[in-house]
Amino acid sequence: MLAAESLSKRFGTVSAVENASIEVRPGEIFGLVGPDGAGKTTLLRMLCGIVTPTGGRVIFSGDKHRAGGSGFGYMPQKFSLYGDLTVMENINFFGALYRVDAGTIRQRADEILEITGLIQFKDRFADNLSGGMKQKLALTCSLLARPGMLILDEPTYGVDPESRKDFWKILYQLNKDGMTMIVSTPYMDESELCHRIAFMDRGKIVAVETPGNYKKNFSFKILELKTEATDLDFLNQLEIVAEAGFYGDSYHVAVRETEAAVQAITTMLQEKGIALIIIKEIAPSMEDIFVALTEKEVS
Repeated sequence: MLAAESLSKRFGTVSAVENASIEVRPGEIFGLVGPDGAGKTTLLRMLCGIVTPTGGRVIFSGDKHRAGGSGFGYMPQKFSLYGDLTVMENINFFGALYRVDAGTIRQRADEILEITGLIQFKDRFADNLSGGMKQKLALTCSLLARPGMLILDEPTYGVDPESRKDFWKILYQLNKDGMTMIVSTPYMDESELCHRIAFMDRGKIVAVETPGNYKKNFSFKILELKTEATDLDFLNQLEIVAEAGFYGDSYHVAVRETEAAVQAITTMLQEKGIALIIIKEIAPSMEDIFVALTEKEVS
């Protein structure tokens, strides 16, 4: 449905995207994740035709699998609607930009506002909406033309956890109805909701896999470590430790040999007089995996 072949973009001497190739299949939710400055937004803008590539090409075949679907909708990272217009006035304005007639706008607006839960806020000014509601309004406007594909650039960034959940419920409903999506996200828990994930770092696509395969192919074991101390960065000095970092209220330590690592870590903590509360092997999270991928690229 959509493919990027060796896409590159340079801004002066800076290479924002370098030889990025992906293929998005009809009916899937394709995730794009990576650290800030990885090139995610530039890549999405090239896919949309907003930014002209320095090299490579984009192939978009439309959506023959979705009834009435044509073209794509784009939802940028930052809220870009008009705060001094009401919800419905914003919808009418953007519907007109899509060249949708007034009657069709009203019909589609009611359908989409029901899905997004904004139907009772049609007369509220956009500036008076919560962060989550603003994102739902932006999504509503991007759906007016009934696109076959939806491209969303960090749509839940800065939104509270409950609103994030509501937003993803809407995306899943749209996907169930046949819509293909490309979603960039800074949240690792959201990446697991995608069918496939491309990890991007320093302008390059490092890997493309399903969440399950990322975990299956991960070459390290993860130890969860809790102590009375809050700074355990010295664990990175151990040769047996690949990477150690703070995760919530515990440390995650990536190792290859569990038993030997537990012994080495326990000994080091004892030498430093730090009481160990818990140490156990846990399943790797997507954040563990992407941190390891980033470290691999840096080394």
